[in-house]
Amino acid sequence: MHFGVPDHASSLAREKRFVQWLEEIAPRCERLILLGDIFDFWFEYRHVQPRGYVRLLGKLAELSDRGIPIELFTGNHDMWYHDFFPQEIGAKIHRKPVLRTYFGKTYYLAHGDGLGPGDHGYKFIKRVFSSRISQWLFARLHPNFGIGIANFFSQKSRIAKKDLDNVFHGEKEFLLIHAREMLRQQPEIDHFVFGHRHHLKKIPLAEGKSVFYLGDWITYFSYLEIGPDGGELKRLTNDEQGF
Repeated sequence: MHFGVPDHASSLAREKRFVQWLEEIAPRCERLILLGDIFDFWFEYRHVQPRGYVRLLGKLAELSDRGIPIELFTGNHDMWYHDFFPQEIGAKIHRKPVLRTYFGKTYYLAHGDGLGPGDHGYKFIKRVFSSRISQWLFARLHPNFGIGIANFFSQKSRIAKKDLDNVFHGEKEFLLIHAREMLRQQPEIDHFVFGHRHHLKKIPLAEGKSVFYLGDWITYFSYLEIGPDGGELKRLTNDEQGF
């Protein structure tokens, strides 16, 4: 979703649409899993939270109070979750890929950043940013300054400029390479589900297995619904609130 960019008005419009969708699916939702980059930036100071997102946070808390389990994966834009979501909303945080079985099928769930071959520069930066000392140092900054710096760079990001990487690299896609390698190691996996790349695709693998790219709530307003018949990519129609 990358809530927070490109500006407050556009982000708020997408947030309202997302909250409306959460309300619509609530009667049939058994579990809600958000695969990262919910926010374009998120950092939890001990006593301060980033301003905004009150509709989203309130709706997630309401769904949790209704008994719907909520799980959040850290993304490359919002890796600095701590105890706010578990304590205030009851959500479970995942920092690594997980395996889950739904309706007899095994799903490999991950945001997707840092997986697969190559991109060693990013993988190094991710290790630095994920370290406790980096987070401790950032927390020493006054929130007005620290969050201000982060918001400045968010406005300069490719997401804010609508410069999404829409080139699909086929067999060279690093997440597809990763999925094939994981399938060799763990052939019991049936489906792989990734965010991160902003593509909306279902890619077939051997023997009825597949890779799902979830799309986003910037261009596609899409999601994956898992049911007894498997996973189905869906998207909202007649949407005019993207950017």
